[in-house]
Amino acid sequence: MSFSIVDHNERFELESGKDLAGLRIAYHTYGTLNSDKSNVVWVCHALTANSDVFDWWKGLFGEQDIFNPKDYFIICPNTLGSPYGTTSPVSADPETGKPYLLGFPQYTVRDMAKVHILLADHLKIEKIHMLVGGSLGGQQALEWSILQPRRIQKLVLLATNAVHSPWGIAFNESQRLALLADPSFRQQEPGGGTSGLQAARSIALLSYRGYHTYHTSQQEDTHDKTDGFKASSYQRYQGQKLVNRFDAYSYWYLTKATDSHNVGRNRKSITKALSTIKAKTLVIGISSDLLFPPSEQEFIAGNIPEASYRCIDSLYGHDGFLIETVQISKLINQFITVNNK
Repeated sequence: MSFSIVDHNERFELESGKDLAGLRIAYHTYGTLNSDKSNVVWVCHALTANSDVFDWWKGLFGEQDIFNPKDYFIICPNTLGSPYGTTSPVSADPETGKPYLLGFPQYTVRDMAKVHILLADHLKIEKIHMLVGGSLGGQQALEWSILQPRRIQKLVLLATNAVHSPWGIAFNESQRLALLADPSFRQQEPGGGTSGLQAARSIALLSYRGYHTYHTSQQEDTHDKTDGFKASSYQRYQGQKLVNRFDAYSYWYLTKATDSHNVGRNRKSITKALSTIKAKTLVIGISSDLLFPPSEQEFIAGNIPEASYRCIDSLYGHDGFLIETVQISKLINQFITVNNK
């Protein structure tokens, strides 16, 4: 495993027309690039993850898993705007020397995909053997596959969509309202917005899981309680876990970027954009996903030429793409077997 930093010292133009005066990209690599550079597996991570995919996607990535460093050269960059090393709202603005915070320029999923392209160019990797992404990571992977259809050879998309839904945007806006309700967030001081971030994460969890998840894992074992419920404690605990490792200003911009996702923007249509993808594609949905329902993955697969669609069952809703690694590994293995013939 290796953690690296690349500094792109030229201006990085965003889709909005604004730009960043230089760009830092943090990324992890695992394994060894083979002589003809044909064993690259590139991972686009989701909202609050980081570039250490072996840490947060165990069961898919590891020495005993389907994506192992003995066979593949695995690359996972930290995405634009995330606080784990790549340029983000917590980075210093070159003009002021202080963190950008809410002065960071608005960016989109398409901009995030262009950061992946910039890093691949820097590493002189002309072909991506397999591009993998779930949720926001899947949105990035989809955009990259449209921007450079001949560079991506195989594409695996999990629990994602071609355009972010009004339902998803509403959840994100509710989380941002929680951030705004925290006075420390509006004061724009480094580390501000922690109470708001805890509340935002609590809202998000309701979309990541579902009724049956909570009914199974947070059910009380007594009829006598009137307060201090397991579900209440769980929400506070999960919110604080994110506060301990993430940044409220990055969260604000990342949810805004997710809302921006629409592969049809400034293209003829969503379906036309999807039809330009050349990669052999597997799209995986989760039957219980409330945030990215299976119909969204069916739509993607139905409009990418010769794409395969599979749906798995899970108690864990949207989070199933991180948890159900046995089912997912089986589907990916079948996909690899068929497409390596």
